[in-house]
Amino acid sequence: MTERWTRNVTRILAPNAGPMTLDGTNTLVVAAPQSRTVVVVDPGPDDAGHLGAVTAAGEVALILLTHHHIDHVEAAPRLARLTGAPVRALDPALCIDAPPLSDGERIEAAGVVIDVVATPGHTADSVSFHLPGDAAPAADAAANADAASPTGVMLTGDTILGRGTTIIAAPDGSLRAYLASLDRLRGFGPIPVLPAHGPMLDDLVAVCDAYAEHRRGRLAEVRHVLSRLGREPATNADLVAAVADAVYADVDPAVRFAAEASVRAQLAYLADAR
Repeated sequence: MTERWTRNVTRILAPNAGPMTLDGTNTLVVAAPQSRTVVVVDPGPDDAGHLGAVTAAGEVALILLTHHHIDHVEAAPRLARLTGAPVRALDPALCIDAPPLSDGERIEAAGVVIDVVATPGHTADSVSFHLPGDAAPAADAAANADAASPTGVMLTGDTILGRGTTIIAAPDGSLRAYLASLDRLRGFGPIPVLPAHGPMLDDLVAVCDAYAEHRRGRLAEVRHVLSRLGREPATNADLVAAVADAVYADVDPAVRFAAEASVRAQLAYLADAR
């Protein structure tokens, strides 16, 4: 499915729906309306039909990756071979014919400006992309009416999802880093959120606040379980399992591993805070 999300971003939904990917990976094609070339963010799974839809969107000038998870990067090498476009990510191991991304870097391609925002937490190499000149169609008129309004849109990868909350993939991911990333994203104002899974969201500030409150609530639950068990926070497997049993008792078995990863991140956060 292909859908225009903003003036400069088209979502091409990959056919990889599942418990961790929601409706599938949102491959985001970024370009000014009259641009012959496009930037592809998170090419997704190596699926011929999906890549056909991506390459049909325009001449691919650059491939950007928000982080290293397979549902985002699997198709990147093939897309690079098909198009000759370089691949860039924060992790040098994912890059092809190009240097790694750097926090605060400004990229100009396909007629748009893309600012790199390091947002570690979900994974250590997670980045978001701020498009300061873009807007959701309904926001264009409002922005024109109020020059002081925050501008742009934020492509958040898996740092923020369109539904539910994301996994903190400990030990690679870090809850402390994740909370700091939410604070950083919040500073961009109430702009649209374009996630890598699920629908577009209207207000980055509101989402960051809700995510932070959710994490604080989970931490309170973990503290309560530790108190009941008479245990200090630690990341050994037996304690992770015991806390996950209590805090995520109703979780789908298909995503139990994700619950345990998040518990591991929560316990590491509490252990570091002692």
